[in-house]
Amino acid sequence: MPQKDSVCSRSYFVVVMVFVHVYILNVLALLLYVYYTSDSAHTAPDGGGGASTTPGQDASARQEVSEPERTAKLQQEAFTRLHRLEGIKVGHVQKVDLLPNKVHYLKTLSLKPLLFEIANFLSEEECKLVIHLAKLKGLQESQIMPSDLQQEAIDEMDISKEEIFNLLDYNQDGQLQMKEVLTHTRFGDGVWITPENIREIYTGLEADPDGNGLLSLEEFKQLNTNAFQSFLRHRGVQKTELVRNSKHTWLYQGEGAHKILRTIRHRVIRLTQLPPEIVEHSEPLQVVKYDQGGHYHAHHDSGPIYAETSCFHTKLVTNGSTPLETSCRYVTVLFYLNNVSEGGETAFPVADNRTYEELSLMHNDVDLRDTRQNCNRANLLVKPVQGTALFWYNYLSNGEGWVGEQDEYSLHGGCIVIRGTKWIANNWINIDPDIQRQLRFQQAISRYASDDAPAEWAVDTIFRDLHVEL
Repeated sequence: MPQKDSVCSRSYFVVVMVFVHVYILNVLALLLYVYYTSDSAHTAPDGGGGASTTPGQDASARQEVSEPERTAKLQQEAFTRLHRLEGIKVGHVQKVDLLPNKVHYLKTLSLKPLLFEIANFLSEEECKLVIHLAKLKGLQESQIMPSDLQQEAIDEMDISKEEIFNLLDYNQDGQLQMKEVLTHTRFGDGVWITPENIREIYTGLEADPDGNGLLSLEEFKQLNTNAFQSFLRHRGVQKTELVRNSKHTWLYQGEGAHKILRTIRHRVIRLTQLPPEIVEHSEPLQVVKYDQGGHYHAHHDSGPIYAETSCFHTKLVTNGSTPLETSCRYVTVLFYLNNVSEGGETAFPVADNRTYEELSLMHNDVDLRDTRQNCNRANLLVKPVQGTALFWYNYLSNGEGWVGEQDEYSLHGGCIVIRGTKWIANNWINIDPDIQRQLRFQQAISRYASDDAPAEWAVDTIFRDLHVEL
């Protein structure tokens, strides 16, 4: 009897399970039938009521209206989040896929700014060719003496002497200290003014009659906003006294450019993992030569972004003018094209500092931005090695995957070349913090490049003013 009960219970269980499975299959079949029949009814050319257009007209209208919208939507989705590499920690090494059958390593040098070093990014042959192409193109002085036109432009700005004084008076004590005045002279190219120069200027212009080294508001009002630069120009300035002492040229990297230049651009795209359309429409390759004694005092490759700031590369597609402009260089990729006998390091004075304050860069007569005298005081020094590339972000993320505020820790400069010659190249990737302006720029330059004019003309037209600025 126990055996029989066991067999009966098993048989009963099998029968029940068969019926259950059949029931479930029937329900699924019914659901699939309802789904497909309702979908067919919605997509039928003529459902019997409501739609008054013919099938051809309806399809044409949908295509005509939605195609541009679809393209714009796809572009915006592609640019919504910019890829940003992770530094992890200083000294961290990660593999990067730049060339087939070759391994490159990305080493984190600092987190503030997010800075990487890639050895053997360029081969010796590629370095030599870039230098050769730059010589064929011809190099020009990177900085010429500033003219009095700068003063005229400043005078046109609707800002009073009192407002300028208050902006410079960092601690709001009603007097301008020497380092507060020096901060004012650090914007843009011009003469690199030192504390010794300030004392010389105060004496020559009789700007500080009481001789206490401080300027009151009344004393400041007696000076024009370009008085310091004008004074030094009139007494004569040597190249070593300029913000930078070098020569440079630009090499087009777009369609039709030299094969090696195209290869370098594609390699940069793989390195940064940024949208190719953005990289392709950024500045051409800048090649720079520093002779013995050459230098570039510490600076930022791109300025801070405010509500009234526009980018050089997108201003052509924006309506209206803004009082402030900057280059909006989201990324810098710097290539060392040769080995330097002595000097020529790239200095990052405040890399990985706990805090950043403009006035803290100067203490007594020591200016950390002075790459002729104080490079050895920088937090980070990178020796030029042929083929090595440096890669850093000049801006932080806005938290939503787009360009945020300027990374002030990206302050860097070229130390004085003590012996030999130094050749470098720069690839800057320009991105507007305003995503809509960036999208309009991409569309505009695409139209330029699609015209009969060569693509090189399109790029040079967009960046013409930026070249003058540099």
